[in-house]
Amino acid sequence: MILNMLPLLFPGTLNGINGLLAGKGARMQPRMQVLQGDITTLEVDVIVNAANSSLLGGGGVDGAIHRAAGPALLDACRQVRQQQGECPPGHAVITAAGNLKAKAVIHTVGPVWRGGEENEARLLEDAYRNSLLLAEANSYTSIAFPAISTGVYGYPKAAAAEIAVNTVAAHLIRRPQLQQVIFVCFDDEMTQLYQRLLTQHIQ
Repeated sequence: MILNMLPLLFPGTLNGINGLLAGKGARMQPRMQVLQGDITTLEVDVIVNAANSSLLGGGGVDGAIHRAAGPALLDACRQVRQQQGECPPGHAVITAAGNLKAKAVIHTVGPVWRGGEENEARLLEDAYRNSLLLAEANSYTSIAFPAISTGVYGYPKAAAAEIAVNTVAAHLIRRPQLQQVIFVCFDDEMTQLYQRLLTQHIQ
């Protein structure tokens, strides 16, 4: 089943850290957090899948999410492909979550790193921003992201983390609907990168 599909493809040990000013002059709100662990186990409204353009599963976090969600997720992705075709880099689509604890899965395609000369930064920003917009369009208030494009797609980890945090932070300042954004990291290196970036945002 597809959850309220929008007619367009729009052109992710506990380590919580308070995140962001909700608006100019506002008090700190714990809207951004970093967590080291398994994104498939989270009880949030939406988890984001770092998908490939086929939407039919793959390796890394994509494969882990499909395995945990069961065959219903693949069936939902096939329905999306029938309706809208493949998902280009920077875009996002939403489906039901199968056996996951989340209510929905947003599948977004990050860029393959090609040295930074093919708009990779803009495409990665779009992947985060369009995932946030799609969650809001479906009335969700919490979302978890893996580190998009930092696996086999080869995006430099520090640069990708900076884009992720800056894009989400800028979005949350302007838009109040999302109350919780979790950056889920696989290892210590990525966790520490995100922690440092989030600390900079609350100083």
